[in-house]
Formats: sequence, C-alpha cells, structure tokens
Amino acid sequence: MPRQPDLLDELTSATTWANDASSRWSTATGRPAPEVTLDAAGLRALRSFRDELWEEIDTRLRGTPEVEHAGPGAPDRAPTGPRTAGASLRLDRSGSVQLDPAGAGADLLISLVLAALFEAQLGDVRRRLKTCRNPRCRVAFYDRSNNNSGAWHSVRVCGNPSNLRAHRARQRQVD
Repeated sequence: MPRQPDLLDELTSATTWANDASSRWSTATGRPAPEVTLDAAGLRALRSFRDELWEEIDTRLRGTPEVEHAGPGAPDRAPTGPRTAGASLRLDRSGSVQLDPAGAGADLLISLVLAALFEAQLGDVRRRLKTCRNPRCRVAFYDRSNNNSGAWHSVRVCGNPSNLRAHRARQRQVD
C-alpha cells in the first residue's frame, strides 16, 4: 500500500488539517468553528493522542494488546494513561444539554475528539470505530456498513490487495 502523507508530520500541514477538522465539526454540529493555533508542543500532544486513540480502538476491536498488531511506523512506547480534556455542559434554548469542548490549540482538538467519543458512546455508535484490518495500515475509520461488518478503511486501497494476496496464497497451496 502506498504510504499516505502524515498530516501531523509538520506544523503547517497539521495546522491546515486542524482548521479543516474544526470547520467540518462546525458544519456537523451547527456550532461556530474554533480557530486552532498549534505550536511544536501541541503537535507532539496531537501525535501522542492519535497514537493512544488508535491503540485503544485496535485493542478494543481485537481484544489483544496493540503490540501484536503493530505495523511499520507503529509507536514504540507504553501508553501514557488516561487522557483528560476540558469541556463544559450547557443548556441550549431548546432545553437540550450540549457538551462544549474547551481549551486552545491541541487541547481544544483533543477535547473535540473526546466529546465526540462520549456522544458516540451515548448513541451506541462507538462500536463502529475500527482500525483497518491490514496490519501495515495505521488508519482508524468509522464503519458505515449496514451490519457493522467493515474491515478495511478502504476496500480499494487495503481490502482488495489483501484479499488478492490471500487468494494467491490459497492457490499456491492447492498447486
């Protein structure tokens, strides 16, 4: 699988990604998009959070420690423990309680993700967060299949090549 660029590899691409993610969050929630300013420390915190989140999803999905499933580029470190972020609860005009992420920079992005994960737990859709079955792929994705049976972040990119390799291996065994 060709390597995709890591959007958190350097500060400029990370800031562009962060503000795009903030804009998409705003569109999805109908709330104003916060502007996200990152610095080097914030970028390191985002990378660490991304890796911790991927490990948690993969461990929950597979029921085994992440180390067994680590592919190239996997972090070589122990989990740092529970992640916390600020947020507040607000009663809106319709009488609904809103969970508003708080903070600035990386802390705000982490708060946005944790708030979305909390809402996913409440809506019983957190189980749809998965990691790609391709052991060389480090992508986490939201499974939109009707029966929650998705295994690849992209069938075209990871699924077809993996299935083709498995098919060829079976053919070699038969011959």
